[in-house]
Amino acid sequence: MAFYQYKHEQFLPTDVDTLWDFISSPRNLKDITPPHMKFEILSSFVPQKMYPGMMIEYIICPVAHVPVRWVTEITHVRNRSYFVDEQRIGPYKIWHHEHIIEQVEGGVVMHDIVSYSPPFGVFGRLANAFFIKNKVAEIFAYRETVLSTIFAHKTTHTTPAFNPN
Repeated sequence: MAFYQYKHEQFLPTDVDTLWDFISSPRNLKDITPPHMKFEILSSFVPQKMYPGMMIEYIICPVAHVPVRWVTEITHVRNRSYFVDEQRIGPYKIWHHEHIIEQVEGGVVMHDIVSYSPPFGVFGRLANAFFIKNKVAEIFAYRETVLSTIFAHKTTHTTPAFNPN
């Protein structure tokens, strides 16, 4: 099974409370997803703040406007520090996304660690090499631009995907 990680880091000139209020609200997911992906939450009730055990069902069109149903569970939350979402139904064998924030001098650094495994064995590895890793990077580049606009300034560092095997 192929296993990959994508790491992203972004500095935002704000405080932990302000950033947490934004990123811990599932209602803001659409705002930080590229519009061409047509992200729509299907869950009938979406609370203002996430909590451990929360399930979010949505549709996203990652490729050629083909809709994909995805269900994620918020598995861990430490208020003002981090949360984790994991795919329960969707296109990957494994999808585990850690969102970590830390107060630093002059602002907040947000770290994202996405660990994933595509389906379909060798075909999934080829898809990652030619498409998936670029699509993940594109989503984070879009999110970085949106958050930089919302929070006024950015400084970032991205570590490319890697396969430890």
